[in-house]
Amino acid sequence: MLLVAGCAVTPPAEDPVLIQLEELDRRLGAIERILANGSLVELTMQVDDMQRQNAELQGRTESLEHSAESTASRQRDLYIDVDDRIQSLERSLQSQPAAVNVLDGGALLPGQLPVPGGSDRDNYQAAFELLKEQRYEPAALAFQQFLISYPDSQLADNAQYWLAESFYVTDQFENALKEFQVVINKHPRSRKVPDALLKIGYSNYELERYDAARTSLGMVQSEYPDTTAARLAEQRLKRMDDEA
Repeated sequence: MLLVAGCAVTPPAEDPVLIQLEELDRRLGAIERILANGSLVELTMQVDDMQRQNAELQGRTESLEHSAESTASRQRDLYIDVDDRIQSLERSLQSQPAAVNVLDGGALLPGQLPVPGGSDRDNYQAAFELLKEQRYEPAALAFQQFLISYPDSQLADNAQYWLAESFYVTDQFENALKEFQVVINKHPRSRKVPDALLKIGYSNYELERYDAARTSLGMVQSEYPDTTAARLAEQRLKRMDDEA
């Protein structure tokens, strides 16, 4: 989650990503009110629409650094909140229990699921909650155990991506590279692939492997044109040209 240090930050009132995220936040509130009124058909249609829009925003909002300035941090927090609430709505549609118990300040040991008696979705949500709280080490352990316990889950690609992200935001770029590559190798049809490839480029950049970074960023542009990830790849390549 990377924003360029030292670059000008768009004022919050003018930031198009922030505006879109806030619009998503308003629409999610409407969806939650629909859920309370029991209109399942309308809810399903709106959740599908939200997921399409949310996918377009992921590349940019997931590219925020842990040390980003206040506007960037707000974008990242808004995205995580949107993703969190969409997962909650999906659980409601599937009539699954919505309550998830997250560790209350305690340590998560290797091999331990955050919700031992819960479903794959419960444990994914609990791991994601740890990430949202910036508890990156237990979040990484939770996602690792999730992937061991539920290798065939429909959420496995998301869990793999967020595992890699938990390493990336803590500057563990070698580990991040390895885990982002797993997203591409094991889940080639996932909507997370363009962003994983982008982050491979970012990680190589941080490791000063500039040729490798250019290769990955160029692949994002050529294989996934007209995506947010491609636009971010173009911006990073321009920055590298300026720094050369």
